[in-house]
Amino acid sequence: MWLYEQSYDPKRVLLCFDERPCFLIDNVLTPVPMESGKSKREHHEYVKNGSCTVFVAVEPLSGMRIIKVYKRRTGKEYALFMREVAKHYPEAEKIVLVQDNLATHSTASFYAHLKPQIAHKLALKFEMHFTPVRSSWLNMAEIELSALSRQCLNRRIGSQERLETEVLAWVKARNKAKVKITWQFSIQAARGKFKNHYPLEKAKRSKVNKGK
Repeated sequence: MWLYEQSYDPKRVLLCFDERPCFLIDNVLTPVPMESGKSKREHHEYVKNGSCTVFVAVEPLSGMRIIKVYKRRTGKEYALFMREVAKHYPEAEKIVLVQDNLATHSTASFYAHLKPQIAHKLALKFEMHFTPVRSSWLNMAEIELSALSRQCLNRRIGSQERLETEVLAWVKARNKAKVKITWQFSIQAARGKFKNHYPLEKAKRSKVNKGK
């Protein structure tokens, strides 16, 4: 949690990263457009055109975000996305990255899918931090993906190309407005919520249980 309480430093950029699968759903019949006094109407039938994945890296303190749409979510896409992220911060000495603890989320993906020199340079650029297992909600990128889902992906989008167009337009507007994320879960709140997982607290509870 201490990462989220640090002041903004352009030399040590804090980014939160996450992924979201998107199903490509198209209409069977053309919807009836909205008109005065009537909302848009669409038929209940739909067709599935596969899926894709949205990768997002959000800088909560500056209100900037980077998004790419990929067909899959393997280590290759992760490495390519992080290479794009690094290009956005040429002046930063480190990119402090908060992400979920998945197998593909490591520098090993860089070396597996990029040239050794590029992978090594990229690995030195990032300082990776992982959310605990079953605690991915500690990643602020989930807040950004929730906003994306409610404001942009809340309708049928039948192709990856159209989805990418819609998502990039949403990102452009959001970046222009510099929408930041205000994190409310402080270190004090975290210590209270997770105190039973600390070794000292576990030892205290163990002594209490033995005395019963």
